[in-house]
Amino acid sequence: MANIQEVGQMEVLAELLKEQIGQLVNRTSLAKKIRVSVPTISRWLETLERFYYCFSITPWHKNVSRSLIKEPKIYLWDWSIISDIGKRFENYIATHLLKSIDLWNDLGVGKYGLYYLRNKDKREVDFLVTKNDKPWILVEVKNSANNSLSKNLIFFKKELNAPYAFQVLNTEEYVKTSCFVKEGIWMVPVKTFLSQLI
Repeated sequence: MANIQEVGQMEVLAELLKEQIGQLVNRTSLAKKIRVSVPTISRWLETLERFYYCFSITPWHKNVSRSLIKEPKIYLWDWSIISDIGKRFENYIATHLLKSIDLWNDLGVGKYGLYYLRNKDKREVDFLVTKNDKPWILVEVKNSANNSLSKNLIFFKKELNAPYAFQVLNTEEYVKTSCFVKEGIWMVPVKTFLSQLI
């Protein structure tokens, strides 16, 4: 499927990606570290995606003032091999969101997409789920016990007029309630949130 001579260097790239979870992928920086060209890095990233090692999420820029078109973010399909707890939790959510979107698209219940949000003022939200090319769900992931609502989540909820915005918490117990019973901004335990996706 791919004619790759430098298998060892590609393995180095795969290891480096574990540390890049949730960050913008800088192909130039990766190329310098591995001592290959930028086009080679791009080709290897495509190969790793084809073999289900990783997947990428691109930025959403429609209807975002001062939007910043940048590189995608990379996540791993096997989130369990990530050592950093915060990055692992973010990757875990990304994987479940993408699986849900793929299922909804396959069922034909709409056209769904997964993106992240970032503007020139460095405001950022981890994930945006779109429905029929319109913002639908904003998701900010919080692994820590700090339960203050994200200012960026509030900002983009107002900016994009998305019906739902969730700050998904890894430190709270399951709550038996519907996340989607009412539009707005909500803090929700991860078990509650994921139980209602599919």
